Amino acid sequence: MTTHDLDRAVGAIDEVMIDARRELEALVRIPSISASPEHATDVQRSADATADLLTRAGLENVRLATVDDSPPYVIGEWLHAEGAPTVLLYAHHDVQPPGVEERWSSPPFEPVERNGRLYGRGAADDKAGAVAHAAAMIAWLHAGNAPPCNVRVLVEGEEEIGSPRLHAFLTKYGDELRSDVMLLADAENWRVGVPGLTYSLRGIGAIDVTLRALDGPQHSGMAGGAVPDPVMALAKVLASLSDERGDIAVDGFFDDVDEPNATRRDALRALDGEDEFRGAMTVRPGVELVGDPARPLWERLWFRPALTVIGIDGHPIKGSSNQIVASAAARVSVRLAPGQDPDRAIALLRRHIEAHVPWGLECTIADVVPPSAAWTCAPEGWAFDATKRALRAAFGTEPVVMGVGGSIPFVSPFAAAFGGIPALLLGPGDPTSRIHGEDESLHLGDWRSLVEAEVRLLAELVR
Repeated sequence: MTTHDLDRAVGAIDEVMIDARRELEALVRIPSISASPEHATDVQRSADATADLLTRAGLENVRLATVDDSPPYVIGEWLHAEGAPTVLLYAHHDVQPPGVEERWSSPPFEPVERNGRLYGRGAADDKAGAVAHAAAMIAWLHAGNAPPCNVRVLVEGEEEIGSPRLHAFLTKYGDELRSDVMLLADAENWRVGVPGLTYSLRGIGAIDVTLRALDGPQHSGMAGGAVPDPVMALAKVLASLSDERGDIAVDGFFDDVDEPNATRRDALRALDGEDEFRGAMTVRPGVELVGDPARPLWERLWFRPALTVIGIDGHPIKGSSNQIVASAAARVSVRLAPGQDPDRAIALLRRHIEAHVPWGLECTIADVVPPSAAWTCAPEGWAFDATKRALRAAFGTEPVVMGVGGSIPFVSPFAAAFGGIPALLLGPGDPTSRIHGEDESLHLGDWRSLVEAEVRLLAELVR
Protein backbone atom coordinates (compact mmCIF):
# COMPACT_ATOMS: atom_id res chain seq x y z
CA MET A 1 0.00 0.00 0.00
CA THR A 2 1.27 3.48 -0.88
CA THR A 3 0.26 6.99 0.12
CA HIS A 4 -1.22 7.28 -3.36
CA ASP A 5 -3.47 4.29 -2.67
CA LEU A 6 -4.80 5.94 0.49
CA ASP A 7 -5.33 9.24 -1.30
CA ARG A 8 -7.38 7.49 -3.99
CA ALA A 9 -9.52 5.75 -1.38
CA VAL A 10 -10.14 9.00 0.51
CA GLY A 11 -10.89 10.72 -2.79
CA ALA A 12 -13.64 8.18 -3.52
CA ILE A 13 -15.53 8.85 -0.29
CA ASP A 14 -17.80 11.67 -1.44
CA GLU A 15 -19.09 9.58 -4.33
CA VAL A 16 -19.47 6.54 -2.07
CA MET A 17 -21.53 8.55 0.43
CA ILE A 18 -24.27 9.18 -2.13
CA ASP A 19 -25.17 5.49 -2.18
CA ALA A 20 -24.41 5.14 1.53
CA ARG A 21 -27.08 7.74 2.29
CA ARG A 22 -29.65 5.76 0.29
CA GLU A 23 -28.63 2.53 2.03
CA LEU A 24 -28.99 4.14 5.45
CA GLU A 25 -32.42 5.55 4.67
CA ALA A 26 -33.58 2.13 3.48
CA LEU A 27 -32.42 0.55 6.75
CA VAL A 28 -34.05 3.26 8.88
CA ARG A 29 -37.39 2.47 7.22
CA ILE A 30 -37.27 -1.05 8.72
CA PRO A 31 -38.58 -0.99 12.34
CA SER A 32 -36.12 -3.61 13.61
CA ILE A 33 -37.16 -3.36 17.28
CA SER A 34 -35.52 -6.36 18.94
CA ALA A 35 -37.41 -5.83 22.21
CA SER A 36 -40.81 -6.37 20.52
CA PRO A 37 -41.74 -9.93 19.48
CA GLU A 38 -44.24 -8.48 17.01
CA HIS A 39 -41.29 -6.95 15.14
CA ALA A 40 -39.34 -10.21 14.78
CA THR A 41 -40.08 -10.23 11.04
CA ASP A 42 -38.74 -6.68 10.76
CA VAL A 43 -35.54 -7.66 12.58
CA GLN A 44 -35.14 -10.49 10.07
CA ARG A 45 -35.73 -8.03 7.20
CA SER A 46 -33.12 -5.71 8.65
CA ALA A 47 -30.59 -8.55 8.87
CA ASP A 48 -31.29 -9.56 5.27
CA ALA A 49 -30.88 -5.97 4.09
CA THR A 50 -27.63 -5.63 6.05
CA ALA A 51 -26.31 -8.85 4.50
CA ASP A 52 -27.14 -7.52 1.04
CA LEU A 53 -25.33 -4.27 1.89
CA LEU A 54 -22.17 -6.09 3.02
CA THR A 55 -22.22 -8.28 -0.07
CA ARG A 56 -22.44 -5.23 -2.34
CA ALA A 57 -19.56 -3.70 -0.37
CA GLY A 58 -17.31 -6.52 -1.55
CA LEU A 59 -17.23 -8.63 1.58
CA GLU A 60 -17.12 -12.37 1.10
CA ASN A 61 -18.81 -15.30 2.80
CA VAL A 62 -21.57 -13.00 4.06
CA ARG A 63 -24.08 -14.98 6.12
CA LEU A 64 -26.64 -14.72 8.89
CA ALA A 65 -25.77 -16.34 12.20
CA THR A 66 -28.03 -17.20 15.12
CA VAL A 67 -27.75 -19.08 18.39
CA ASP A 68 -30.49 -20.21 20.78
CA ASP A 69 -33.23 -18.50 18.72
CA SER A 70 -31.44 -15.16 18.83
CA PRO A 71 -32.25 -12.35 16.43
CA PRO A 72 -29.92 -12.72 13.44
CA TYR A 73 -26.37 -11.45 13.48
CA VAL A 74 -24.69 -10.72 10.13
CA ILE A 75 -21.09 -11.79 9.46
CA GLY A 76 -18.84 -11.05 6.50
CA GLU A 77 -15.11 -10.96 5.79
CA TRP A 78 -12.33 -9.91 3.44
CA LEU A 79 -9.14 -11.87 4.26
CA HIS A 80 -6.64 -11.32 1.43
CA ALA A 81 -4.02 -9.06 3.06
CA GLU A 82 -1.34 -11.61 3.84
CA GLY A 83 0.74 -10.73 6.88
CA ALA A 84 -1.46 -7.75 7.81
CA PRO A 85 -3.54 -7.49 10.98
CA THR A 86 -7.21 -8.50 11.04
CA VAL A 87 -9.75 -5.89 12.15
CA LEU A 88 -13.24 -6.73 13.34
CA LEU A 89 -15.73 -3.99 12.44
CA TYR A 90 -18.75 -4.09 14.78
CA ALA A 91 -22.16 -2.43 14.66
CA HIS A 92 -25.76 -3.47 15.34
CA HIS A 93 -28.86 -3.32 13.16
CA ASP A 94 -31.56 -3.58 15.84
CA VAL A 95 -33.11 -0.42 17.30
CA GLN A 96 -35.01 0.86 20.31
CA PRO A 97 -38.79 1.32 20.24
CA PRO A 98 -39.77 4.79 19.01
CA GLY A 99 -41.32 5.91 22.30
CA VAL A 100 -44.22 8.32 21.98
CA GLU A 101 -44.53 8.73 18.23
CA GLU A 102 -46.59 11.92 18.57
CA ARG A 103 -43.53 13.62 20.06
CA TRP A 104 -41.46 13.05 16.93
CA SER A 105 -41.22 15.96 14.51
CA SER A 106 -41.54 13.44 11.67
CA PRO A 107 -42.45 9.73 11.59
CA PRO A 108 -39.70 7.73 13.37
CA PHE A 109 -39.24 5.20 10.58
CA GLU A 110 -39.38 7.67 7.71
CA PRO A 111 -35.94 9.30 7.38
CA VAL A 112 -36.04 13.08 6.93
CA GLU A 113 -33.16 15.55 6.58
CA ARG A 114 -33.34 18.87 8.44
CA ASN A 115 -30.44 21.30 8.86
CA GLY A 116 -27.78 18.80 7.90
CA ARG A 117 -29.10 16.04 10.15
CA LEU A 118 -30.91 12.85 9.20
CA TYR A 119 -33.82 12.10 11.56
CA GLY A 120 -35.17 8.62 12.20
CA ARG A 121 -34.96 5.75 14.67
CA GLY A 122 -31.62 4.00 14.21
CA ALA A 123 -30.17 6.79 12.07
CA ALA A 124 -27.42 7.31 14.66
CA ASP A 125 -27.79 4.20 16.83
CA ASP A 126 -26.52 2.21 15.05
CA LYS A 127 -27.48 1.65 11.43
CA ALA A 128 -25.15 4.52 10.53
CA GLY A 129 -22.33 2.45 12.02
CA ALA A 130 -23.15 -0.58 9.89
CA VAL A 131 -23.36 1.49 6.71
CA ALA A 132 -20.11 3.30 7.61
CA HIS A 133 -18.26 -0.02 7.72
CA ALA A 134 -19.61 -0.94 4.28
CA ALA A 135 -18.81 2.51 2.89
CA ALA A 136 -15.20 2.33 4.08
CA MET A 137 -14.75 -1.00 2.31
CA ILE A 138 -16.38 0.33 -0.86
CA ALA A 139 -14.10 3.39 -0.85
CA TRP A 140 -11.02 1.17 -0.94
CA LEU A 141 -12.43 -1.12 -3.60
CA HIS A 142 -14.00 1.72 -5.60
CA ALA A 143 -10.56 3.30 -5.92
CA GLY A 144 -9.23 0.09 -7.43
CA ASN A 145 -7.28 -0.90 -4.34
CA ALA A 146 -7.48 -3.85 -2.01
CA PRO A 147 -8.04 -2.90 1.64
CA PRO A 148 -4.61 -2.81 3.30
CA CYS A 149 -5.55 -5.12 6.17
CA ASN A 150 -7.86 -8.05 6.71
CA VAL A 151 -11.41 -7.22 7.68
CA ARG A 152 -14.18 -9.08 9.44
CA VAL A 153 -17.58 -7.46 9.98
CA LEU A 154 -20.14 -8.37 12.63
CA VAL A 155 -23.50 -6.58 12.76
CA GLU A 156 -25.45 -7.70 15.83
CA GLY A 157 -29.22 -8.08 16.05
CA GLU A 158 -29.85 -7.99 19.82
CA GLU A 159 -27.64 -5.23 21.24
CA GLU A 160 -30.63 -3.13 22.27
CA ILE A 161 -31.89 -5.89 24.55
CA GLY A 162 -28.54 -6.33 26.28
CA SER A 163 -27.04 -9.10 24.07
CA PRO A 164 -28.48 -11.91 26.24
CA ARG A 165 -27.05 -14.70 24.05
CA LEU A 166 -23.64 -13.13 23.54
CA HIS A 167 -21.69 -15.77 25.50
CA ALA A 168 -23.34 -18.56 23.52
CA PHE A 169 -22.70 -16.68 20.29
CA LEU A 170 -19.00 -16.20 20.98
CA THR A 171 -18.69 -19.83 22.01
CA LYS A 172 -20.20 -20.98 18.72
CA TYR A 173 -18.70 -18.44 16.29
CA GLY A 174 -15.51 -17.31 18.04
CA ASP A 175 -13.15 -18.92 15.54
CA GLU A 176 -14.93 -17.17 12.67
CA LEU A 177 -14.44 -13.78 14.35
CA ARG A 178 -10.85 -14.03 15.60
CA SER A 179 -9.13 -10.68 15.10
CA ASP A 180 -6.17 -8.58 16.26
CA VAL A 181 -8.17 -5.42 16.97
CA MET A 182 -11.82 -4.45 16.91
CA LEU A 183 -13.39 -1.21 15.79
CA LEU A 184 -16.89 -0.41 17.02
CA ALA A 185 -18.93 2.35 15.41
CA ASP A 186 -21.50 2.54 18.22
CA ALA A 187 -20.23 5.32 20.48
CA GLU A 188 -20.40 9.09 20.01
CA ASN A 189 -18.28 12.14 19.32
CA TRP A 190 -17.41 14.74 21.91
CA ARG A 191 -19.49 17.30 20.04
CA VAL A 192 -20.37 18.07 16.43
CA GLY A 193 -17.10 18.43 14.53
CA VAL A 194 -14.93 17.07 17.35
CA PRO A 195 -14.34 13.30 17.29
CA GLY A 196 -14.35 11.12 20.37
CA LEU A 197 -12.30 8.01 21.12
CA THR A 198 -14.06 6.09 23.87
CA TYR A 199 -12.10 4.15 26.49
CA SER A 200 -14.82 3.43 29.08
CA LEU A 201 -18.39 2.12 29.09
CA ARG A 202 -20.76 1.40 31.96
CA GLY A 203 -22.34 -2.02 32.40
CA ILE A 204 -26.07 -2.64 32.48
CA GLY A 205 -28.78 -4.75 34.08
CA ALA A 206 -32.55 -4.50 34.53
CA ILE A 207 -35.27 -6.11 36.61
CA ASP A 208 -39.06 -6.02 36.68
CA VAL A 209 -40.68 -5.43 40.09
CA THR A 210 -44.36 -6.33 40.57
CA LEU A 211 -46.32 -5.61 43.76
CA ARG A 212 -49.74 -7.25 44.18
CA ALA A 213 -52.36 -6.59 46.87
CA LEU A 214 -55.58 -7.96 45.35
CA ASP A 215 -56.94 -10.62 43.05
CA GLY A 216 -58.76 -7.89 41.10
CA PRO A 217 -59.37 -4.13 41.23
CA GLN A 218 -61.72 -2.76 43.88
CA HIS A 219 -63.86 0.37 44.29
CA SER A 220 -61.63 3.11 45.74
CA GLY A 221 -64.46 4.48 47.87
CA MET A 222 -65.57 1.16 49.29
CA ALA A 223 -62.01 -0.09 49.93
CA GLY A 224 -59.86 3.03 50.13
CA GLY A 225 -58.44 3.74 53.59
CA ALA A 226 -58.21 0.06 54.45
CA VAL A 227 -56.97 -1.78 51.36
CA PRO A 228 -53.41 -0.77 50.36
CA ASP A 229 -52.88 0.84 46.98
CA PRO A 230 -50.21 -1.09 45.00
CA VAL A 231 -49.26 2.04 43.05
CA MET A 232 -48.55 3.93 46.25
CA ALA A 233 -46.62 0.94 47.58
CA LEU A 234 -44.55 0.82 44.41
CA ALA A 235 -43.89 4.56 44.65
CA LYS A 236 -42.52 4.07 48.17
CA VAL A 237 -40.22 1.30 46.99
CA LEU A 238 -38.95 3.31 44.03
CA ALA A 239 -38.43 6.41 46.17
CA SER A 240 -36.26 4.38 48.54
CA LEU A 241 -33.80 3.59 45.74
CA SER A 242 -32.22 7.06 45.66
CA ASP A 243 -30.99 9.53 48.25
CA GLU A 244 -31.49 13.27 48.42
CA ARG A 245 -28.72 13.83 45.85
CA GLY A 246 -30.15 11.32 43.39
CA ASP A 247 -27.43 8.72 44.01
CA ILE A 248 -28.36 5.07 44.45
CA ALA A 249 -29.32 4.42 48.10
CA VAL A 250 -28.79 0.64 48.14
CA ASP A 251 -26.50 -0.47 50.99
CA GLY A 252 -23.12 -1.63 49.70
CA PHE A 253 -23.86 -0.77 46.08
CA PHE A 254 -20.80 1.49 45.70
CA ASP A 255 -18.37 -0.70 47.66
CA ASP A 256 -16.68 -2.27 44.62
CA VAL A 257 -16.70 0.79 42.33
CA ASP A 258 -13.23 1.61 41.00
CA GLU A 259 -12.56 5.16 42.08
CA PRO A 260 -10.70 7.30 39.52
CA ASN A 261 -7.25 8.25 40.71
CA ALA A 262 -6.35 11.88 41.31
CA THR A 263 -4.80 12.30 37.86
CA ARG A 264 -7.85 10.97 36.06
CA ARG A 265 -10.25 12.97 38.22
CA ASP A 266 -8.31 16.15 37.49
CA ALA A 267 -8.52 15.34 33.77
CA LEU A 268 -12.27 14.82 34.07
CA ARG A 269 -12.67 18.09 35.94
CA ALA A 270 -10.72 19.88 33.20
CA LEU A 271 -13.17 18.80 30.50
CA ASP A 272 -15.61 21.54 29.60
CA GLY A 273 -19.19 21.29 28.49
CA GLU A 274 -21.60 21.20 31.46
CA ASP A 275 -23.80 23.91 29.96
CA GLU A 276 -23.56 22.21 26.58
CA PHE A 277 -24.53 18.92 28.22
CA ARG A 278 -27.61 20.48 29.79
CA GLY A 279 -28.64 21.87 26.44
CA ALA A 280 -28.03 18.62 24.57
CA MET A 281 -30.07 16.68 27.14
CA THR A 282 -32.83 19.34 26.98
CA VAL A 283 -32.74 19.85 30.76
CA ARG A 284 -35.38 22.40 31.69
CA PRO A 285 -34.33 25.71 33.32
CA GLY A 286 -34.06 25.41 37.08
CA VAL A 287 -33.76 21.61 37.08
CA GLU A 288 -30.69 20.50 39.05
CA LEU A 289 -28.29 17.82 37.89
CA VAL A 290 -28.16 14.90 40.32
CA GLY A 291 -25.29 12.99 41.89
CA ASP A 292 -22.55 14.02 44.28
CA PRO A 293 -21.70 17.63 43.30
CA ALA A 294 -18.18 17.18 44.66
CA ARG A 295 -17.46 14.79 41.79
CA PRO A 296 -16.91 16.07 38.25
CA LEU A 297 -19.90 15.75 35.94
CA TRP A 298 -18.04 13.37 33.63
CA GLU A 299 -17.09 11.10 36.55
CA ARG A 300 -20.75 10.86 37.54
CA LEU A 301 -21.69 10.03 33.95
CA TRP A 302 -18.88 7.60 33.10
CA PHE A 303 -17.47 6.13 36.32
CA ARG A 304 -20.39 6.00 38.78
CA PRO A 305 -23.46 3.74 38.72
CA ALA A 306 -26.91 5.12 37.94
CA LEU A 307 -30.48 3.87 38.33
CA THR A 308 -33.49 4.70 36.16
CA VAL A 309 -37.13 3.60 36.19
CA ILE A 310 -37.62 3.00 32.47
CA GLY A 311 -41.18 1.68 32.62
CA ILE A 312 -44.10 1.69 35.05
CA ASP A 313 -47.54 0.05 35.00
CA GLY A 314 -50.57 0.82 37.15
CA HIS A 315 -53.47 2.10 35.13
CA PRO A 316 -53.26 4.67 32.29
CA ILE A 317 -54.76 8.07 33.09
CA LYS A 318 -56.89 7.72 29.98
CA GLY A 319 -59.69 5.37 30.88
CA SER A 320 -58.93 5.42 34.60
CA SER A 321 -61.75 5.05 37.10
CA ASN A 322 -62.30 5.17 40.84
CA GLN A 323 -60.60 1.91 41.70
CA ILE A 324 -57.65 0.49 43.55
CA VAL A 325 -55.74 -1.56 41.01
CA ALA A 326 -54.77 -5.11 41.91
CA SER A 327 -51.07 -4.73 41.14
CA ALA A 328 -48.43 -2.31 39.94
CA ALA A 329 -45.09 -2.92 38.26
CA ALA A 330 -41.94 -1.08 37.28
CA ARG A 331 -38.88 -1.87 35.19
CA VAL A 332 -35.72 -0.72 36.95
CA SER A 333 -32.54 -0.32 34.91
CA VAL A 334 -29.06 0.16 36.37
CA ARG A 335 -25.86 1.31 34.72
CA LEU A 336 -22.85 -0.22 36.43
CA ALA A 337 -19.50 1.45 37.02
CA PRO A 338 -16.08 -0.03 36.28
CA GLY A 339 -15.13 -2.48 39.01
CA GLN A 340 -18.66 -3.49 39.96
CA ASP A 341 -19.59 -7.16 39.97
CA PRO A 342 -22.86 -7.15 37.98
CA ASP A 343 -24.36 -10.20 39.70
CA ARG A 344 -23.57 -8.75 43.12
CA ALA A 345 -25.11 -5.40 42.15
CA ILE A 346 -28.38 -6.95 41.00
CA ALA A 347 -28.51 -9.15 44.13
CA LEU A 348 -28.14 -6.06 46.34
CA LEU A 349 -30.85 -4.28 44.39
CA ARG A 350 -33.22 -7.22 44.80
CA ARG A 351 -32.52 -7.44 48.52
CA HIS A 352 -33.16 -3.73 49.01
CA ILE A 353 -36.48 -3.84 47.16
CA GLU A 354 -37.72 -6.88 49.08
CA ALA A 355 -36.82 -5.17 52.38
CA HIS A 356 -38.74 -2.00 51.50
CA VAL A 357 -42.07 -3.42 50.33
CA PRO A 358 -44.74 -1.89 52.60
CA TRP A 359 -47.93 -3.38 54.01
CA GLY A 360 -47.05 -6.98 53.24
CA LEU A 361 -47.77 -6.81 49.49
CA GLU A 362 -46.68 -9.76 47.38
CA CYS A 363 -43.44 -8.94 45.57
CA THR A 364 -42.18 -10.60 42.40
CA ILE A 365 -38.83 -9.68 40.86
CA ALA A 366 -37.72 -10.94 37.44
CA ASP A 367 -34.50 -10.37 35.50
CA VAL A 368 -35.17 -8.82 32.08
CA VAL A 369 -31.66 -7.74 30.97
CA PRO A 370 -28.83 -10.11 31.95
CA PRO A 371 -26.34 -8.04 33.93
CA SER A 372 -23.09 -7.24 32.15
CA ALA A 373 -19.97 -5.59 33.49
CA ALA A 374 -18.54 -2.20 32.66
CA TRP A 375 -15.52 -1.99 30.39
CA THR A 376 -12.55 0.31 30.52
CA CYS A 377 -9.00 0.32 29.20
CA ALA A 378 -5.90 2.46 29.03
CA PRO A 379 -6.22 4.25 25.66
CA GLU A 380 -2.60 3.67 24.76
CA GLY A 381 -0.55 1.62 22.33
CA TRP A 382 -0.21 1.06 18.60
CA ALA A 383 -3.92 0.71 17.81
CA PHE A 384 -4.95 3.82 19.75
CA ASP A 385 -2.13 5.84 18.24
CA ALA A 386 -3.28 4.78 14.77
CA THR A 387 -6.86 5.73 15.58
CA LYS A 388 -5.90 9.18 16.84
CA ARG A 389 -3.95 9.84 13.64
CA ALA A 390 -6.91 8.71 11.51
CA LEU A 391 -9.42 10.82 13.44
CA ARG A 392 -7.18 13.87 13.40
CA ALA A 393 -6.77 13.66 9.63
CA ALA A 394 -10.48 12.99 8.94
CA PHE A 395 -12.01 15.61 11.25
CA GLY A 396 -9.24 18.18 11.06
CA THR A 397 -9.01 18.51 14.83
CA GLU A 398 -7.64 16.65 17.83
CA PRO A 399 -9.89 13.82 19.11
CA VAL A 400 -11.11 13.82 22.70
CA VAL A 401 -10.36 10.65 24.66
CA MET A 402 -13.56 10.12 26.61
CA GLY A 403 -15.89 7.78 28.43
CA VAL A 404 -19.50 7.03 27.60
CA GLY A 405 -22.21 6.38 30.15
CA GLY A 406 -24.00 3.90 27.91
CA SER A 407 -23.35 0.18 27.55
CA ILE A 408 -22.21 -2.11 24.75
CA PRO A 409 -22.24 -5.60 26.31
CA PHE A 410 -20.29 -7.01 23.35
CA VAL A 411 -17.02 -5.17 24.05
CA SER A 412 -15.65 -6.71 27.22
CA PRO A 413 -16.33 -10.41 26.51
CA PHE A 414 -15.14 -10.17 22.91
CA ALA A 415 -11.90 -8.40 23.84
CA ALA A 416 -11.30 -10.93 26.61
CA ALA A 417 -12.05 -13.90 24.33
CA PHE A 418 -9.08 -12.97 22.14
CA GLY A 419 -6.54 -12.15 24.82
CA GLY A 420 -7.45 -8.54 25.53
CA ILE A 421 -7.22 -7.19 21.98
CA PRO A 422 -7.55 -3.40 21.59
CA ALA A 423 -11.12 -2.15 21.32
CA LEU A 424 -11.48 1.11 19.41
CA LEU A 425 -14.83 2.83 19.94
CA LEU A 426 -15.82 5.56 17.51
CA GLY A 427 -19.26 6.99 16.98
CA PRO A 428 -21.68 8.22 14.39
CA GLY A 429 -23.61 10.07 17.09
CA ASP A 430 -23.03 13.21 19.14
CA PRO A 431 -24.56 14.59 22.36
CA THR A 432 -27.48 16.11 20.41
CA SER A 433 -28.38 12.87 18.57
CA ARG A 434 -31.03 11.92 21.17
CA ILE A 435 -30.38 8.21 20.74
CA HIS A 436 -33.13 6.17 22.47
CA GLY A 437 -35.29 9.30 22.54
CA GLU A 438 -37.73 11.02 20.24
CA ASP A 439 -36.23 12.80 17.20
CA GLU A 440 -33.07 10.69 17.07
CA SER A 441 -30.76 12.12 14.43
CA LEU A 442 -27.38 11.80 12.73
CA HIS A 443 -25.11 14.69 11.76
CA LEU A 444 -24.39 13.89 8.12
CA GLY A 445 -21.13 15.84 7.99
CA ASP A 446 -19.70 13.97 10.97
CA TRP A 447 -20.90 10.69 9.50
CA ARG A 448 -18.90 11.38 6.35
CA SER A 449 -15.87 12.17 8.54
CA LEU A 450 -16.36 8.89 10.40
CA VAL A 451 -16.21 6.98 7.12
CA GLU A 452 -13.01 8.80 6.19
CA ALA A 453 -11.55 8.00 9.60
CA GLU A 454 -12.27 4.30 9.02
CA VAL A 455 -10.69 4.41 5.55
CA ARG A 456 -7.57 6.01 7.01
CA LEU A 457 -7.52 3.70 10.02
CA LEU A 458 -7.35 0.57 7.85
CA ALA A 459 -4.16 2.05 6.39
CA GLU A 460 -2.76 3.27 9.72
CA LEU A 461 -3.14 -0.15 11.35
CA VAL A 462 -0.66 -1.77 8.96
CA ARG A 463 2.11 0.70 9.80
